[in-house]
Amino acid sequence: MFKATLKSDILKNIVNAISPVSDEVKFSITPEGMTMRAVDPTHIEMIGLDINKAAFDSFEADETEIGLELDKVRDVLKLASSGDTITIEQDSERGKLIFKLGNITRRMNLLDTSSINAPKVPNLDLSATIVASSQEILKGIKASSDISDHISLSADGETFEIASSGDTDSMNLVLDKSNLVSINAPQAVRSAFTIDYFFNIIKAVPSDTNVTIGLDTDKPVKISYGLAEGNGVVRYLLAPRIED
Repeated sequence: MFKATLKSDILKNIVNAISPVSDEVKFSITPEGMTMRAVDPTHIEMIGLDINKAAFDSFEADETEIGLELDKVRDVLKLASSGDTITIEQDSERGKLIFKLGNITRRMNLLDTSSINAPKVPNLDLSATIVASSQEILKGIKASSDISDHISLSADGETFEIASSGDTDSMNLVLDKSNLVSINAPQAVRSAFTIDYFFNIIKAVPSDTNVTIGLDTDKPVKISYGLAEGNGVVRYLLAPRIED
């Protein structure tokens, strides 16, 4: 059994967070909230999503699993205005999930969760931690997009840098303590990533949100941020691009 109501803005942020990684997802639901783990088909990026029941206006659940196609949820969200409330209810007998928005009711088939992989997100020990505005990070990615297909992130002391270099042009965005929420980089670290993957992750972050970046040399980058006024958290891991 699962029945909950929540603001459409929160559901939209959840769907946006998952979209860069997968479109068919499995939610594990308990009386305390819901979790989701997924890896993209190329195994380059991974997401872990945890939402506490306090993020919902109401939440009733037994332990259950729900498999969904996100495209169908997006169709519901297209009908919603900011601040609207959406009710979600599981019909386990018919294998459907019911969405109610105002006087609209949408019933969608649930996916077979046994066919959806839910990987364990590894706990990486990364030596540098940077907290910054998502909009500052997005600015550096956009400035790099016409130069190269990859981007490098580096940190050293009190400085965090986003850089890209092509055949003829290069770009770098340097953020120091005055531009960052915080930085802890006791030693110099640098790693490169495919720009499209990194861009899609940062683009999914709500515009008024800070992101925490865990970084180390030639290791995956960890990107995390909060949702639903701190009642949810999103964590990504993105594999590095090893350069010659």
